[in-house]
Amino acid sequence: MKMINKLRLLWGFLCIFIVVPGTSQTQPEAYRLYDGKGRVVDYDQLVKTIAKVDVVFIGEIHNCVITHWLELKLLDSLYKIHGKKLKVGMEMFESDNQLILDEYLHGQITGDRFEEEMRLWPNYSTDYASLISYARDHNIPIVATNIPRRYATAVKEHGLSYLDSFSIEAKAYMAPLPIHFQTNESVEQGFVLMGLMGKNKNVNPRQIAEAQAIKDATMAWRIAKNLQEKFIHFNGNFHTDNHEGIIPYLLQYKPETTYMVVRAVRQENILRLEDEYKGIADFYICVPEDMTISY
Repeated sequence: MKMINKLRLLWGFLCIFIVVPGTSQTQPEAYRLYDGKGRVVDYDQLVKTIAKVDVVFIGEIHNCVITHWLELKLLDSLYKIHGKKLKVGMEMFESDNQLILDEYLHGQITGDRFEEEMRLWPNYSTDYASLISYARDHNIPIVATNIPRRYATAVKEHGLSYLDSFSIEAKAYMAPLPIHFQTNESVEQGFVLMGLMGKNKNVNPRQIAEAQAIKDATMAWRIAKNLQEKFIHFNGNFHTDNHEGIIPYLLQYKPETTYMVVRAVRQENILRLEDEYKGIADFYICVPEDMTISY
């Protein structure tokens, strides 16, 4: 009996080291971080590097839950480094709602009134509310950087010159006119396709590009006006791909501003950064294609 027990013990010990064919699994990862050349970096490296520049652009995928979670972590990390020097800017809020945003951040109006009056994106509660709550709790200023959508729509329908017809009060919510139209080559083809589909099929592709430009210019103008020391800006990735979009306008309004772009990408395999993405940003948040999305 003692011999049998010893053999059982030996067999149990050996089983720990036996690898059964076909049972080995790669541990799933929610994301990986890469630099502009496709080299893996860790979170601390990313934060240490982006903390050195004046403006950090987070080029997000609007429905990517992992990206939004990391945005909150990056905001927290940069706040712990910069403290009161840090400001936040968001494409998701329009410049004519800055007063409402400030009143909510200062606790002067309720969350219900804020949500009722701000023209929030449909995914606000799932993707952006946590950023606002963090900023509110830590007294971090948030700048509503985007042009009111009614003016961007006017440009899409009539062209940039149509903005001259608006009042002085209206023009206060957009970049100074006239803006120097700069083509964003990284998205121009996409806008051409948009012009051929659905409700945009009768719209001039040039005017769609001009509507994009007034958004980019206004976001840049709002950043420049509010940039004192450190700034983090959240925007769709096409607004900063290839350091185009917002960035040339920012450098026009505030030359010598230092900046970096962190770009979200989704790939089937995140074990390496796909070549097509290399060079269009300074860092990447690489997320699996099958990761949950918010809408």
